[in-house]
Amino acid sequence: MTLDETLLWLCSIDSPIGDERAICDAVEARIAPIAKPRRYGDSLVVPWIRHAKAAAPREHLILAGHLDTVRTENGPARIDGDRCFGAGSSDMKSGLAVMIALAENLPEGRCPFDVSLVFYAREEGPFADNELGLVIEKDPEVRGAAFAVCLEPSDNRLQLGCMGSIHATVTVSGRTAHSARPWEGESAITKAAPLIAEMGKLTPEEHVIDGLTFRSVMTITKAHDGGRGRNIVPDTFVMNVNHRFTPDVTLEAAKQRVVDFVGDRGTLEFTDLSPAAMPHRKHPLTERLIACGVVAVERKQAWTDVARFEQIGVPAVNLGPGENAQAHQKNESTSLRLVHEGYRIFETFLTRDR
Repeated sequence: MTLDETLLWLCSIDSPIGDERAICDAVEARIAPIAKPRRYGDSLVVPWIRHAKAAAPREHLILAGHLDTVRTENGPARIDGDRCFGAGSSDMKSGLAVMIALAENLPEGRCPFDVSLVFYAREEGPFADNELGLVIEKDPEVRGAAFAVCLEPSDNRLQLGCMGSIHATVTVSGRTAHSARPWEGESAITKAAPLIAEMGKLTPEEHVIDGLTFRSVMTITKAHDGGRGRNIVPDTFVMNVNHRFTPDVTLEAAKQRVVDFVGDRGTLEFTDLSPAAMPHRKHPLTERLIACGVVAVERKQAWTDVARFEQIGVPAVNLGPGENAQAHQKNESTSLRLVHEGYRIFETFLTRDR
């Protein structure tokens, strides 16, 4: 298949988070003639390039991409002009297509590295459910890699580092009463108002790391009352607080900031904890990528799985051909021109002289 056909093929296989079995089976069958994959759940590690007879050990690189998509509304996968339409076309089956096309077309002898491809499931959900964690736990070759690239959609911009992310449930408690006699109770909504107002006044905190400006923020993303009735003073008000913290802040320090902010104004339960990752701007392989035609170099003001590699001491960066603005959109699509440009960047990265 051509690169365009490969992307269309991937988009034609539905793979919403939690239902990745079919696409994992399909990718495993397609890639098996090149290198026998190691399978963990619905995730694959493909030992693509190995220089077994090399005089000296080669650096081991990882190209990683997730198989799942968000659950959203999309029509049948199709190509229309320069665009491929379909769930995940941008996030991130365009990156998967580049990985598969490289494995099928790039002569191994031209690459000075050992290279593994990682296709993994359940990225679009909680940190604890993400199968890249399972892959890292089970596969010693992945843990021993020298460098990793996550092909998240970035418009072929090299995005360095990532923000950490904390989700916490904050519950403010009051006392019920009939809404005709509110003085007999205590509205949890009214009681929560000062905390909401204070959070609304927070401004981003800028941290400059490796010359890149990351912005720490804290936001209420969901809220609801106890739902007892429209004529009842509510005795509970529940909010989801999302704190995005910069790469130079530890997960424990970020948790403490949420604890200190909420104080005794509500009970706090942490529901999703994702660490941050440093940019690694001066790493030799980051500089090699920069020299291969990336569109720009910038910080990643969001969370990605580079943080999982950071946790095991493997420097990692974000670079993918998908359109960042199309991620998670209804009727998702991506530019085929960007996909081809992305392929050329990775081809150059894996074959150019040092």
